[in-house]
Amino acid sequence: MSTGKKVAQAAGMLMVAMMISRVLGYVREAVLVHSFGATWKTDAFLAAFTVPDLLYDLLVGGVLSAAFMPVFASYLATEKEEDAWEVASTMMNLITLIMVVCIPIGMIFASPLTNLVAPGFDAKTLALSVQLTRVMFPAFVILALNGLIMGVLQSYKHFAAPALGSIAYNLCIIVFGLTLSRYGIFGFAIGVVAGHLANFLIQLPVLRKKGMKYKFTLNLRHPGVKKMMLLMVPSMLGLAASRINGIVNQRFASDIAEGSITALRLAYRLMWLPLGVFAGSIAVAVFPTMTDQAARKEMTDFKQTMSKGVRAVLLIIIPASVGLAVLSSPIVRLLFEGGAFTAKSSEITALALVFYCVGLFAHSAVWVVTRAFYALHDTLRPFLVAVSTIILNIILNKLFIKIGLEEKGLALAFSLIGIVNLAALLYILRKKIGQLGMKQITKSFGLITISAALMGIVVYGVSYYLGAHLDLHSTLNQIIQVGASVSVGAVVFAGAIIMCRLEESELIMGIIKRKLKKAG
Repeated sequence: MSTGKKVAQAAGMLMVAMMISRVLGYVREAVLVHSFGATWKTDAFLAAFTVPDLLYDLLVGGVLSAAFMPVFASYLATEKEEDAWEVASTMMNLITLIMVVCIPIGMIFASPLTNLVAPGFDAKTLALSVQLTRVMFPAFVILALNGLIMGVLQSYKHFAAPALGSIAYNLCIIVFGLTLSRYGIFGFAIGVVAGHLANFLIQLPVLRKKGMKYKFTLNLRHPGVKKMMLLMVPSMLGLAASRINGIVNQRFASDIAEGSITALRLAYRLMWLPLGVFAGSIAVAVFPTMTDQAARKEMTDFKQTMSKGVRAVLLIIIPASVGLAVLSSPIVRLLFEGGAFTAKSSEITALALVFYCVGLFAHSAVWVVTRAFYALHDTLRPFLVAVSTIILNIILNKLFIKIGLEEKGLALAFSLIGIVNLAALLYILRKKIGQLGMKQITKSFGLITISAALMGIVVYGVSYYLGAHLDLHSTLNQIIQVGASVSVGAVVFAGAIIMCRLEESELIMGIIKRKLKKAG
C-alpha cells in the first residue's frame, strides 16, 4: 500500500473516532451549561483548567509533538528500537517526577495562580475556581503519562487507542456530572479525574501489545534525550506563547461581564469540531510519515506529504467555517439554549462563533505546517513566530474591546493572529527547504473558497426559509432546520468541488468508496 493511502486511511479512521469524541464533548458542554447556564459557576469551572492545562502543555504537549515523537519515530525509522525505548522510558520517568513536584505546588498556590489568569473574578467565583482546581489538579499526573503513551502509539502508526481514550474521557465527565449532581459542579470535576484514569487504562494494554520495553531509567546522557532537550526548550516556550494568548483573551473576557468566559468557551468548542476532528486527524496522520521521510532525507516526498495535508485540511475546513458562520445562531440554539442557558447567552455565543470562523482555516493549516518544522527537528522558528503573536494579540484585544466589540473582538483577534501565524510559517519554511508547491495550494484555496461561498448562500436560503415556516420553539424543528441546511449545503459543495477535479477531493472520494466497498 502506498504512503498516501496509508496516511489517508489513518486520517479517515481518526476522523470517525474524533467525531464521536467531539460530539460527546458537546454533549458534555451542553449538560454543563444546561445545568448551570453561562454563569459565574461555569466561568469558575472553565478557568480552573487554565493552570493545569498550561502545566500539561509545557511539560508534555511541547515534548510530545515537537521533541518526543520526531526523535522516537526517527529511531524506529532507522531500526534502532532499543534506543527509542531508552529515550521513551527516560522521558516518562522524568515527566512523572516533574509533575509529582509541580502538582502539590500548584494546589498550594491555586488562589494566586487563578487570580493571575482571571483577575476580573469576584471573591465567590475565585474561591470556587480554586476549589475546583485543587480537585482536578492531581489527575494531571495521569494525563502526562497519557500524552507520552499516545506519542509512542502514534509513532508506531497506531491511532485507535488514543482516540478511544478521548471518547472515554468525555463519557466519564458526562456520567459523573449527571450522577453526582447532588455535589453541584464538583460532580463534573470528579468526572475529569475519572476520565483521565479511563483514558490511561485504555491505552496501556495496547502499548503492552506493541512490545513495550519500558525501563526504570533516567539516562539524561543518551544522545536522543539530549536531542529532545534541545528541541524541547523553544517548543515549550512556543507553546507557552500560545497559551499566553489564550490567557490574555480570558483576562479580557473576565472584565467584560458574567458569563463571557463561558460564551467564548462554547463558541471555541464549536469551532473545534472541524478543527479537532478533521485538521487534527490529518495533522496527526501525516506527522509520523513526515518524520520518517525527514529522517531518511526524502525531501521531495516530505514536501508532497505536507502539501497534501494542507490541501486536505483546507478542503474540509473552509466549507465547515462557512457553514458554522452561516448557521451559528441555529446551531447554538439547538445545542445549548434551554434551562439556565438563556437566549441572550445564545446570541453572544453565536456572534463569537462567527468571528472565530474567520481564521479557522489558518489555525487548521498551522497544525500541519508546524508539524513539518517539528519533523525537521526545528522548534526554534515556530517558537519565534508564536512569541510575535502575543504582542499582536494584546494590541488587537485592546483595540477591539475599546471600539465595543467585546467577546466578538476577542474571537476576531484569535482569528487574525492565526492568519499571521500561518503566513509567517509558510514563508520561513519555503526559505528553509525550497518550493512548497504554493501554486497548487493557492489554486486549491481559491476553488474551495468559491465553492464554499456558493454553498453558504444556499445554506442561508434554506435556513431562512425553514426558520420562517417552522415553530423553532420545538427542538425537533430546530433539528430539521440545522439538519436540512447542512445536508443541502454538503450536496452543493460536493457537487461544486467534484467539478473542480481537485487531487485532494479525488483522494477523499477514494477513501469513501473503499469504505463503502468493505461495508458491502
